[in-house]
Amino acid sequence: MSDDITTAMAAVERWLGNPVSLSLLNFVATNDECGNRLSNAIDAYLGTEKDLCWKCRLAGKIVGYTIRKSSHLFGVNEAEIRQGLAETVFKRGLVNVLGGIARYGITRPQIVNAPFLVVWDFTHMCNLQCKHCYQDAQKALPGELTTQEAKNLVDQLSDAGVVVIAFSGGEPLMRKDFFEIALYAHQHDLYVALASNGTLVTPEVAKKLHDAGVDYVEVSIDGMDAASHDAMRGISGAFDRSVEGIKNCVAEGIYSCIATTVTRENYDQVAEIHELAKKLGVQRLMCFNFIPTGRGIEMADKDITPCQREDLLRFILTKDKDGAMPEILSTAPQFARVALSDDESNGVPVGHFHSGNGLQGRTRMLADFIGGCGAGRLYCSIEPDGDVQPCVFLPVTVGNVKEKKFLEIWHEAEVLQQLRDRSSLEGHCATCENKLVCGGCRARAWAYYGNLNAPDPGCMNNLSYWNSVCMPAPVRPLFARQEEHIRETVPLAVQAR
Repeated sequence: MSDDITTAMAAVERWLGNPVSLSLLNFVATNDECGNRLSNAIDAYLGTEKDLCWKCRLAGKIVGYTIRKSSHLFGVNEAEIRQGLAETVFKRGLVNVLGGIARYGITRPQIVNAPFLVVWDFTHMCNLQCKHCYQDAQKALPGELTTQEAKNLVDQLSDAGVVVIAFSGGEPLMRKDFFEIALYAHQHDLYVALASNGTLVTPEVAKKLHDAGVDYVEVSIDGMDAASHDAMRGISGAFDRSVEGIKNCVAEGIYSCIATTVTRENYDQVAEIHELAKKLGVQRLMCFNFIPTGRGIEMADKDITPCQREDLLRFILTKDKDGAMPEILSTAPQFARVALSDDESNGVPVGHFHSGNGLQGRTRMLADFIGGCGAGRLYCSIEPDGDVQPCVFLPVTVGNVKEKKFLEIWHEAEVLQQLRDRSSLEGHCATCENKLVCGGCRARAWAYYGNLNAPDPGCMNNLSYWNSVCMPAPVRPLFARQEEHIRETVPLAVQAR
């Protein structure tokens, strides 16, 4: 890391981490008769709310100073921040971060006051039989939240400061009250996303999604054609119906994404799937890390090797240029490390988003605070029956919203606290210079070792662990330009297979 960035990071920690600053932030983050003082303070700073008490107006001045100081340290134009704060999502995100600093001080990685993203497995029902399903979804669970309980949960998530709620499953559209709950979440200023298999998204359903305030739809495509996709999804005809579902969302003007879980079954089809995404006009292609959990345990031998993952991430970086459509990203936390090893000035993927080269070296500073695996730190999941987990791929229950307030679970659960502390990581993850921007996938550590702190065997830096727990097949590069890299990094024992 360059000396100027190290200096800037130290300045941020000195400024926001000192007792005076923390006292001021605690004053700003305290709710009172006006409601959320921090949110009101931002309105005061923007000049969009006049009828505020003197405490909120004073808090607005403190927030204004904080933003101006931060914009200078991070090299961001204050005018751009003001413009962003006019958007509800950006504003809720800032409230969340400042609330986390007020509560926990400056931490690396930073602990936020509430998760940015909650993935809500809305139901266990599903009309497909996907081989890699993390939930083994089939029929509804007996204790799934009722419509009223679902609305109560939305109230809690909104009040907590959650930014994004992503309905997943199973297939969320199989619940009759989905549109009612989605609209309710939209009306509570939450960014509403839907993860679907797309087979039920007719033109009429796409319009209902739009009218319910669904901002983002992610449809799973696991092959470049019907033969490969349907083989993974377990139902003939799924590919054609999913593609039609994507077309209907695009036609309705909904921000659309193709999600592909990359395994050895489709690893060599990623380029073709990217072309399909481009042809369909979606804005994003997300390459999901395969985690052998749920039904996916039965196909653990289809996990790609560390070398293949490295090659995949480099391919993504060659495609993910500023302005390129669709953008292509990965949920693998190693994405940031690979980007840094190539050229830090091109930007660093942070929290499943690629910052591009606009901030250049400053993105490393941001990544140190909010980068890497976000399980239990930036996001969590909620099961159909109300169980809270660190991640949909990490089946460890830390509480239930029927029994305890969501925000209490978020702050008090010991497992979540453990995931926020990377000082206990094992293997190369413990000493890696990139453990703040990466830290390895904790769900993969759990899946392979039953240990949250274990090394992620999917990383090139943990090849010895991969070789000890997996049975690597012969490795072939996804693209010819990587052949030399593969030969240099794959152990001789693996090359000989």
